[in-house]
Amino acid sequence: MDKAQCQIMSSDDPRHSRRIVILTGSVGGGHDGAAYELEHRLRAMDFTVETYDYLDFLPGRFGALLRDSYTTSLRVAPFTWGLVANVTGRRPVAGMLRAASAALARKDTRRSIGRTADLVAEPAAVVSTYPLASQALGRLRRSGRLNAPAITFLTDMSVHPLWISSGVDFHLALHEVAAEDARGRGAKGVQVCGPAVPAAFHPAASEEEKRKARAQFGLPQDEPLAVLVSGAGGMGDVRKSAREVADTGLARAVVVCGRNASVREDLEADGAIALGWVDDMATLLRGCDVAVQNAGGLSSLEALATGLPTVTYRSVPGHGAANAAALDKAGWVPWVRHVRDLPAALQAALTGVPTTSAARAAAHPPTDPADVIAELANQTVDHRRRRRITRRLRLTG
Repeated sequence: MDKAQCQIMSSDDPRHSRRIVILTGSVGGGHDGAAYELEHRLRAMDFTVETYDYLDFLPGRFGALLRDSYTTSLRVAPFTWGLVANVTGRRPVAGMLRAASAALARKDTRRSIGRTADLVAEPAAVVSTYPLASQALGRLRRSGRLNAPAITFLTDMSVHPLWISSGVDFHLALHEVAAEDARGRGAKGVQVCGPAVPAAFHPAASEEEKRKARAQFGLPQDEPLAVLVSGAGGMGDVRKSAREVADTGLARAVVVCGRNASVREDLEADGAIALGWVDDMATLLRGCDVAVQNAGGLSSLEALATGLPTVTYRSVPGHGAANAAALDKAGWVPWVRHVRDLPAALQAALTGVPTTSAARAAAHPPTDPADVIAELANQTVDHRRRRRITRRLRLTG
């Protein structure tokens, strides 16, 4: 048997023919959260899945600087991230960033996608949950160095121009609002799939489960609770938000500060219920009555999946405001733009009038994104098998 035949037969190993690569970006928590949930679902379907942080592929300390600058700007001066989002959304700047990000990490991206163990094993599909990773995949597809379909999973309801690369084959959106936005920016293969939220985020089955959830976190049992979520870094002016929620007299604020220790100290000084990093967010959400969020990312989707009425308040600039507008347009999360409107919005949310149907829609999306990815990967596998059989017949004929 010659070398060519050995390589062809080795590639028939189902462990490698059903290989999927996911690229995320450790900027905030939403990109990683979606990536690892997709990995979990695809592994359950018997795929071999590898997940990589695209920032690790950038040269030197560039990836770490990008990650740190995002976190620092949103903690110290949130308005600066709004300026960055606006500038990078402009056509000339976005074009330069697309080219630069794709070129910088091209070599390491291709190496990670193209090899596993000692075998040359093209994946059946490559998925991105991070805009700059999508740019790299698009460039590889356009140049012919990636033969597998490239799929972008849009983690946000709003679609920044950097999400869209002409070389990417498919774009999976959370809602028709995001899908329409993506199509308007030139995205191909757009399909509405719904969020990738872990199954742990489900509504409380009974009042007893809700009471146990509160007891687990030492929360009061006898008053309405509003959980304030602001991403992994405790972004935005959550201290002011907590005060204004408390001032309505409608609910006690429970603030999730993430890794932001200084915000937690400030809130505790105010006498608020302040939590640090929470490993079991699903249980915490089930113990509360309403969620108040400011970024429109994974935390808001988790709250909706838990059946929790959710409102946007004091949204962070840039992506936070864009997501707030898109979530409001979709009818999933109303956007409270002024403090005078907060009492009415909380009252409506606590009675479940405006958000119950939205929560159900988010908890039970029309299509599982993992099912779509699996279908596309299986089509690739079937196509390659047919091609290998044809090639074998030529070699042995």
